[in-house]
Amino acid sequence: MIATKQKRTAGAAGDSGWENARARRGAAVGFAAALACSLSGCGADYASSDPVFPGDFQARHPIALAFAPTSLEVFPVGGALDSRTIANLRAFAERYRELGSGQILIVTPSRQGSEARAVNQIRRTLAAAGLDRRVSVASYAPYGRESAPPIRVAFVSLKAEVRTPCGLWPEDLASGSSLEGWKNEPYANFGCATQSVMAAQVDDPRDFVQPRALAPSDAAMRTRAIEDVRKGQDPGTAWKTDLIPIGGSGGGNAASGGGQ
Repeated sequence: MIATKQKRTAGAAGDSGWENARARRGAAVGFAAALACSLSGCGADYASSDPVFPGDFQARHPIALAFAPTSLEVFPVGGALDSRTIANLRAFAERYRELGSGQILIVTPSRQGSEARAVNQIRRTLAAAGLDRRVSVASYAPYGRESAPPIRVAFVSLKAEVRTPCGLWPEDLASGSSLEGWKNEPYANFGCATQSVMAAQVDDPRDFVQPRALAPSDAAMRTRAIEDVRKGQDPGTAWKTDLIPIGGSGGGNAASGGGQ
């Protein structure tokens, strides 16, 4: 009997100790969860100052170099090419010599049969530029009901382009109820048009990634500057202008004439 009571007492003490340890462990876990919840905001939205995307428009809409088609649309006048079109073809051929590669493709409308004369003129113009062995002819089906489908001349060349599409407005700029309206950040479309225009207007796309080699220095200007230094004179260039301000020339005469 006594042994049984002692065994029950020890068991009860062990159970209560285990209960206390479990309670302490649960309290520690709850405290850690509360601390993590307070640090993370419990998943609630808040106006963070961290940028969602790059703030610099050059990093958001970068200009990249890629091999893409360069094309010229030719519209024959009376079945032949005029002087303006021939000049454009010569510039087109010069562009190919600078940055183009592969074949030059002349693509004609498939349902038009009167472009043979214009195609021959295009071939002769390109042959005069030394590109006669790189020209091939194909056809295409005009899209829809084009009244005057052009003859397209194209080749693959190195081009600068902006890969991100412009004109996207994923956020409401005037929103006061969302987090986007409270952040002092440029909007997503900012700078996209500027980057696209620069990519389209650059003469050599490689200028975006590396500078050109320096040209030889002007020997005459260098010699003049050295001689001036030897003579103890100022080697700088003195620019002389005899310009009269517009306001001073017209206004003075008008004032003197009014006084008479």
